[in-house]
Amino acid sequence: MSLTTTLSSPNLLPLPHLSSHAPHRTQSFPMAAILRHINPVRRRSRSFAISAAVRQPDTTLWTPSPLAGVKPAAESLFHVTIDVSDSPDLASTYTVAGQYLQIRIPNVEKPSFLAIASPPSVAVTNGVFEFLVKSIAGSTAELLCGLGKGDVVELSPVMGKGFGVDQISPPEDYQSVFIFATGSGISPIRSLIESGFSADKRSDVRLYYGARNLQRMAYQDRFKAWESSGVTIVPVLSQPDDGWAGEAGYVQAAFARAKQLYAPDSTGAVLCGQKQMAEEVTSILVGNGVPGEKILKNF
Repeated sequence: MSLTTTLSSPNLLPLPHLSSHAPHRTQSFPMAAILRHINPVRRRSRSFAISAAVRQPDTTLWTPSPLAGVKPAAESLFHVTIDVSDSPDLASTYTVAGQYLQIRIPNVEKPSFLAIASPPSVAVTNGVFEFLVKSIAGSTAELLCGLGKGDVVELSPVMGKGFGVDQISPPEDYQSVFIFATGSGISPIRSLIESGFSADKRSDVRLYYGARNLQRMAYQDRFKAWESSGVTIVPVLSQPDDGWAGEAGYVQAAFARAKQLYAPDSTGAVLCGQKQMAEEVTSILVGNGVPGEKILKNF
């Protein structure tokens, strides 16, 4: 037995087989036929409601800021400096090395997340945020690296808690600190080193910095100053040129090959870069007894 319903007016449901000049009459239709005509409307309504729910308005407070300069830092890497001198409220919210923000280019939908490379003091004294940006084909970062002085971008509020160096303080209690960075991940590490975390008061502070080759290694001009602050630089090249006598391969392997002279309870670490590197370094450290909360990340 099929379920049917009765409609007294053909105008109530304009089924395809009823012409506009058909005489008024009562006719029965199977319920399944009616639902086939009603359900598409319901489906479209649900789809519209879902789309409306997903497309929430952007409530981010964007601050227009001009570029102070863009220049090469290494192969595929660029120094990008943004003037925030007219936005003291924004500049003052950058307080901890490792914090980051979004940069948006007008008329480009997708913003780019970037860690701030300069220490917080530079924002206050010089009125700028400095970034190390990797130019990736087709990305917002590539467009950013192609801009010039005076071009205006938009900055989101500063985000993140940064590197919690209080977890590895005071320095006399954490004499060993191992820092690991790969590629553009050196950006917030620069901020950490130049902000100061009492490296000169610790006995063993090493930076394992990985890149494909020296042409892709940024901040080499800063190594001498970093070393003078108490940080030993260990460059690690995955595809070194002929004649390279330093560490080769990946930073986690270079660290594993080194003599482990640290006392786990008085050791801290800072990581920024490739996920695999971070996971493998963490595994080595935890496996040697370093507490997980002493391994710092900026996200």
